[in-house]
Order: sequence, then C-alpha cells, then structure tokens
Amino acid sequence: MTTTTKPDARWAAVRAGVSRGLLETKYSIQEPSDFIWYLAFPVIYVVVMLFMRGSTVPGTDFALGAMVLPSLVGMSIAFGGLQGPAGTIAVDREDGTLLRAKATPNGMVGYLVGKILMFTLTTLMSLVALVIPAVTVAGDLRLDARTWLLLVLIFGVGMLATVPISVALGSLLKTAGQTGLLFLASMLLIVPSGIFYPITALPEWLQWVGQAFPYYWLGLGARSAMLPESMVTAEIGESWRTFEMFAVLGVWAVVGMVLAPIVLRKMARRESGSTVAAARERYMAKGY
Repeated sequence: MTTTTKPDARWAAVRAGVSRGLLETKYSIQEPSDFIWYLAFPVIYVVVMLFMRGSTVPGTDFALGAMVLPSLVGMSIAFGGLQGPAGTIAVDREDGTLLRAKATPNGMVGYLVGKILMFTLTTLMSLVALVIPAVTVAGDLRLDARTWLLLVLIFGVGMLATVPISVALGSLLKTAGQTGLLFLASMLLIVPSGIFYPITALPEWLQWVGQAFPYYWLGLGARSAMLPESMVTAEIGESWRTFEMFAVLGVWAVVGMVLAPIVLRKMARRESGSTVAAARERYMAKGY
C-alpha cells in the first residue's frame, strides 16, 4: 500500500484548483449579471475613447486616446484582480463553500489556485473586450512583438500580485455587503496612481502613496509596453523602470501567496455548519 507524500498531495490540490477554476469561469460567464459586469467597464472605456478621437495631448500632436489606453489596460488588470475575488470570498463563506474546502486535504491551496485561474480568465476576457476595439481609435501606439510579450508578462504577474491579496482581504470581511468598502478603497487608490493624470504632476507625498500599490506599477508597465519611447518624459525619473515594476509586483505576489492561505485557514477555523446556516438565513432575509 502506497502513501501520498505532502508534495504529491499539494500537486493534487493544485490540479483540483485548476479544474475548479475552469468550472467556476464557465459558470460565471454563463451568469448574465456576471457577464454584463465583465463587459460593462470595457464598453464604457471604449465609448469614452471614441469621444477622444481627434484630440491630442496638450502641447503635442500625440493622440489623447493612445495616451489613455495603456493606463486603462493597467487599471483593468489591477481592478480585475483586486475587486472581484474579495466579493466572491465573502459569498463562498456564507454559502458553505469555504467550509467544504476546509474539510478537504490541502483544500485551501486548491481553492486559492481556482480563484487565481478564474479571475485571470475573466479579467483577460475584459481586457480583450477593451483592447481590440480601442486600438482602432487610439493611433500612435507601439504594437510590436515586444509590446505583446511585455503585456503578457505584466498581466501574469499582475494577477499573481492582486488576486491573492484580494482573497486575503475578502477573508477578513464578515458579509458580502462589506465589499463595497474595498470598491471605494480601490477608487481612492486610482487617484494617486497616474492612471488618468501624470503622476509627476502630483505632490511628492502622493507620488509615494501611488507607488506603494499595484495600480501605479501595472499602469506604468502597460504604458512602457504600448507607448513610444518619447512619452517616457512624463514618468518619474523619465524612465519606464521595468525592473522596479516587476520587483514591486513580485513582492506583492509573494506577500499575497503567503498571507492568503494563512488568512483563509484562520477564517475557516471559525466557520461551522451553524455559522454558515446563520449567514444563509441573514442572506435570505434580505430578499436575495
């Protein structure tokens, strides 16, 4: 009789997480409300860029839409990874999904892998819905092999840097209704992140605030991939800081991957069948 070693058990949990992530993505896309949510912001961004046609960055002949699009790409990656998972965790906590994961060997590892995969795929869908039509109205962009390779790397690292952190934050929420606080926090973090306004025009203390979070670095990375070299003058130190960008996002990824399973396990220890039932009753009492 053979026994399963810990590494084998963890790989089994990872494989289970991949299967779970694919299934959850399928079900989420088939849900009309979720599908509309994934496409709503890309459609809004494209409409805004349509109104920018013919406009240029003040003092230059560079298309305004081309200047804005890369920042929107970076923001969409960060928003997809930071906002969605937290709300899902709160719902899974109330309906007993996390309780079942706790009862499975290495279940939290598989659960986390599934969430990373699901939100990677759904965020990718939103990005495709944004980029394909937007590039037709945003001239002057650099779209070569380097651009696409760098965007793929930024997207992958961005998901690893944001989804685990969002899972950890979602584990701290007591109800799904509290996810609105994270949405508000995300909106506030966008302000000093150089997404809609050059970060170099902000006060220095706000620049440091922006550089502490993934929004700025993902926006910077997308700009470095899609904008011509001449536009680097608007950045801090007149540099794309590619190494620093990957380093900071890498730190966020490591912190998230370490913290998320710990916070999930601690939260799951407090869960029981009675607490899940009570949460479900509160949920139904609200008329959902």
